[in-house]
Amino acid sequence: MSSALKIYNTLTRSKEFFEPIDRSNVRLYVCGPTVYDYAHIGNARPIIVFDLLFRLLRHLYGENNVKYVRNITDVDDKINARAAERGITIRELTEKTNQIFQADVKALGCLDPTVQPRATEHIAQMIQLIERLMSAGHAYAADRHVLFSVPSMPQYGELSRRSLDEMLAGARVDVAPYKRGDMDFVLWKPSQSSEPGWDSPWGRGRPGWHIECSAMSWAHLGEIFDIHGGGIDLIFPHHENEIAQSCCAFDREIMAHYWMHNGFLQVEGEKMSKSLGNFVTIHELLASETFGGRAWSGAILRLAMLRTHYRQPIDWTVKALEDAAKVYNDWMRAIDRVTPSEPTEEFIVALNDDLNFAKAEAHLHILKKSNPAALAACLKFMGFASHEAASDNQSEEAQLAKIGLTKSDLEQLISQRIEARLTKNWTESDRIRDQLESLGVSLKDNKDGTTSWTVIS
Repeated sequence: MSSALKIYNTLTRSKEFFEPIDRSNVRLYVCGPTVYDYAHIGNARPIIVFDLLFRLLRHLYGENNVKYVRNITDVDDKINARAAERGITIRELTEKTNQIFQADVKALGCLDPTVQPRATEHIAQMIQLIERLMSAGHAYAADRHVLFSVPSMPQYGELSRRSLDEMLAGARVDVAPYKRGDMDFVLWKPSQSSEPGWDSPWGRGRPGWHIECSAMSWAHLGEIFDIHGGGIDLIFPHHENEIAQSCCAFDREIMAHYWMHNGFLQVEGEKMSKSLGNFVTIHELLASETFGGRAWSGAILRLAMLRTHYRQPIDWTVKALEDAAKVYNDWMRAIDRVTPSEPTEEFIVALNDDLNFAKAEAHLHILKKSNPAALAACLKFMGFASHEAASDNQSEEAQLAKIGLTKSDLEQLISQRIEARLTKNWTESDRIRDQLESLGVSLKDNKDGTTSWTVIS
């Protein structure tokens, strides 16, 4: 029997043994994308980290006993501004951006979450939560807004452990005459005729950002669940405000038993920003040569991300990607034409130690020489070498190499085809499909875009 899972709990600032509320219904919630633009490589970190945790939980408790919810924020002021800037509808923007996001994260080897709820599909639950908060004296209406009253919750700030002055600075609070307290935050706000809006007891309007996640986690995981995850930048104010809303709405002491956060990401030693010209998207890394003079496969991006422990800051560099590529290619050569067996006990023990990938990787290097079948199984476990599409158990890269394609080539063509379909450029969409079929690649489409491919020659 593998060692028990231990994870670092941000709430207690300690590593704890994980004990689910219900072993037959392990519940995980992770904050997902705001779909207004391509996801940058920093956004990929929690996607990859919590995908690995999802895989580990499924291994420990059974595939059907783990529910992973990762939301899609499709109502937000950034979305409104970007749609207006491009001269398209908000729905067109969010649909296109979400489909590209889904294709990008699939290229990174990530499993689909159990549920991907959209904020716009949970407005009713948001209104219910706000009404609960108002009835309990934790929220108030003012000037067509509804705000959460921070002083009404004495425990506010326990997750971030910040002083009032630090919280005021970190929240970048809006000064407004209708607010009773400087820290009070918006639950509901009025919408102009040009903005998305829904009818509510407080007039036509739209939700604040924080109430969205409280409503979606409640709808799909209940009032209290096991693990809430996200980037370290979300601890305050977003996760702090989620806790306040959910605990006060349901008169509970906690929202989630464990809070997990991944560290910051910088690029080549500097904070990533468009002004510095080092803003890198997942899409660019997969489909263009803008970073390091080449496109990178999703597997290499995934490995490079995991080689730094998830709680530590990561420096995203060309050198790190080149090192990951060497390691990955060595592994692929070792498992060529090998049938996976089962992940080893040592491998699971390493991951059970708060996703200790460094320890797991050291063990994989031993398996490369001593037990390639176990290596193949461990890599498949982590989403690196699925072998599912190859009848002779060759890697995806080997299949594509036979027909003169690289994985990056294929991912780029698939992304281009998704964009063509979204803009109703059916001629271009059909051209790319026919091009791939002539090379021996069959695509399978569904309502979320192109999600799978098979080599047929």
